[in-house]
Parts: sequence; structure tokens; C-alpha cells
Amino acid sequence: MTPDTKANFSHGLFSDLDFSSGAVAAVSGGSDSTALLLLLKDHFDRTASGARLLAVTIDHGLRPDSAIEAQQVANFCAERGIAHRILAWHGDKPATGLPAAAREARYRLLAEAAGAQDIKLILTGHTADDQAETVLMRQARDDDGRGLAGMAPATLHDWRTWIVRPLLGTRRAALREMLQARDIGWIEDPTNIDIRFERPRVRAKLAQGEGERRIAEALARSQQAAFARQDIGRRAAMLIDAFADRPSPGLIRLNRDFAGHEDGEATIYALRILLAAVGGMSFLADEARCAALLSRLRSGSLCATLSRTVVDARRTGIFLRRENRNLPAPTPPVDNLLWDNRCRITFKDGPGDLVIAPLGSAAARQAPLSEDIPQSLSRAALAAEPSLWSGGVSLGFAGSNAGLLPVSAVPAVAPFARFLPSFDIEPAAATAALMGAPPLPAPPFHGHDGGRGWAKA
Repeated sequence: MTPDTKANFSHGLFSDLDFSSGAVAAVSGGSDSTALLLLLKDHFDRTASGARLLAVTIDHGLRPDSAIEAQQVANFCAERGIAHRILAWHGDKPATGLPAAAREARYRLLAEAAGAQDIKLILTGHTADDQAETVLMRQARDDDGRGLAGMAPATLHDWRTWIVRPLLGTRRAALREMLQARDIGWIEDPTNIDIRFERPRVRAKLAQGEGERRIAEALARSQQAAFARQDIGRRAAMLIDAFADRPSPGLIRLNRDFAGHEDGEATIYALRILLAAVGGMSFLADEARCAALLSRLRSGSLCATLSRTVVDARRTGIFLRRENRNLPAPTPPVDNLLWDNRCRITFKDGPGDLVIAPLGSAAARQAPLSEDIPQSLSRAALAAEPSLWSGGVSLGFAGSNAGLLPVSAVPAVAPFARFLPSFDIEPAAATAALMGAPPLPAPPFHGHDGGRGWAKA
């Protein structure tokens, strides 16, 4: 797909999106987000959809003028009859990793604003220029290939809210040309040229000679990597469906034939996903170490640990469970807490002495176990599962007490629990079904392909 480089935006820019619940537009006041907001307003006015449009500005509090700029956006929206909210990022700011922390806070606040209005869709103004910068940054870090796909057209946040980037195929210059034609200005954020940060450094280099060529090459590389990532994800999902099951809580079993499957590339990828999911890791297990582990699994029995996951290969199968080390300390339940990155906690209300902690080996020995699984395996896996405790007594999350307790825990797919790019929908869905996690919410696209055709564009 060739990026739009002229201010000629087709009526189809948003035509594939489902706005039935409305939309939150993330608007900083910069050129990209301002153009997004105006194009969205045009679309809603033209289609007379009646859908709610809410503009949200996040005040990160990192610059003296940020509050003034947020109010300027509020005034801009008020002049055009667009609902608007300003949300501030409160609390201490980290000394290192500030851009990543700001990104986490921004999406959390945007999702909270959407959730408060029961809106399922957030739109951001990321452009083809942003995409090229992202690919070049990841390439410089010697990315393993997945990251070279860049930003996904859509990303599921917290397994609840879709973040969509409809302008990834549009150049920033085209958006600014459109704004200038309407005699609309924008805010220039000085951090965008602050070379203390990686993205401004890459942006500055692209503004020099050969920049346009490098952008074109990065965008082409992104499309190739996205296609490859979706393809291997589809094949990995088929392997997970075919060879994996969950015989007891916290325990995943792979058929011995999994290790010897002819599609070695997809087998390694599936194993990386499963190890991260079982171990509660946000990042997939290391590819080279997974390849070495798979080679050993083909040879026979073994017991090894990778990505906080114990891999116990026996004649009856390859068993995966969370290792019983570095588990979370007892903590009071909090709604939407991602416990050990493996379970999402829902908490309404209850006695003040409730805590969530691992079940532990002593309580696991008292639990009823399946007869067709070695009891040592089942108990070891169960010991690392979350349990609700009160006064030193485990109340559990399942069984006869479940309906009487104000707390529930459902499995989460760790590497995709916070951010699930649309590239990875198929392996994430297969892993969710395997682990008993909730199914994916409906994609924000029209049609019957789940938006995959749109996501490949």
C-alpha cells in the first residue's frame, strides 16, 4: 500500500470501522491528531451516523505549557461542538524509560475515558512517518523480525478496548497540507525535536538527505514483516489447536508429536508463545533458546526451565507449568489487577482481610486431582495458581464458594494481555481458548473476516 502524500482523503478512510459504540479520538493538539479529529468529524457529519465522538487530551505534566496546550485543544473542540475531556497523568515520573511509561499511562487513561462512556474504540493519529521511524528504531535494536512489522493497524488494550490507527497509510505532510488549506494551526511539541530521546533522533536523520528513500524502504519492510508475522501466527495457532490441551488448572500438555512437527518455524513460534503465557511473561521466550529446547525435546525426556516455565517432557506428553519461584507476594485484591501477569482479577467488594496469594504446596496437596495426570505435576502446577485467602485459610476461586465470593480470577494470555496487535489475533485466540481465558472481544471492523483483511492493508 502506497502512503497518501497529498491532501486528498477518500471517503473510505474510516469506512471499515464499526462506530456503533462511538469513538474516542486521542488529540494532543499536534498536526496529526488535529487532522484525525477533523477527518473524523467530517466522516460523522457526512454519514449522519449519530455515533458519539469524544476527544481526549492527556496532560502528561512533563512540560510547563502542557496544561495550557490541553486547554487550547478543549477550546478548539468547543468551537466545533465536539465533546472533550482533559485527563492528567498524576504521580511520580520515572527517571529512565520515560517515553515508554508515558505511553502506558496515555493508553490507560484513554481506555478509562472510553470505558466510562462504554465506548469500545480509540483512534490515534499515528502516520506513515511514525511507522517508518518505529521500524528504523526496531531495526537498530537488532529486532528478531516480529517488531519490524511496526505498529499494527489495530491493537487490543487490556483485552477490552480497541486502539485503531487509521492514518498509518498517510504521510504527515498530507495532513498538514489539509490543515493549512483549512487555515487551521497546530501545536508543536518541543519534545518531538529533543534528541535526548530516540524517536526525535531518528526523525532528525530522516529529515536529511536520503530520508525519503529510507522512509519508503522502511514502510516496504514493515509490510513484508507484517505479512510474515500474520502467516507464522496462523500456522502457530493451528499447532496450538492441534497439539495442546489443559488437563488441570495451571498445567498445559503438548502431544509428543508437537516437537517433531514438520513446520519447525511455526513450532518454535508456538512454543515461544506458550512458554510466555504459562510463565506470565510479557515478551515471547527467546527464539534461539526455544530452538535449542525443541531440539532436546525431540530426543526424549527432560526437565528444564525457560521464561519462568517448567518444561517437563515425559512419555505421556510435554507438560508446561509456572515455576514455583518469584511468585507474587500476598496482596489485597484490586479490580482489574493482572496477577503474576497470568490472571485478571475482578473485585467488587468484600471483607478487609482478603488477600490474593499463590495456593502453595500445602493447600495443593488437599485439592482433588485428575487421575490421568501424574499427581506431582498437577500439584506443582496448582501450587502456583492464585487463591483467595482470609485469616490464613484458602477460600479458593473455584468450586462451591465461587458464587459467594466478591472476587474472581480468569486466565490471561500474558504476552498479549496488555497490548494485542492485530498481527497476532490468531495465535492469541488459540492460546486464550487453550488456557480458558475469555474470548477476544469483537474486532472494530465491519464484515465477516474479523478485520483481518483491513489489518493487512
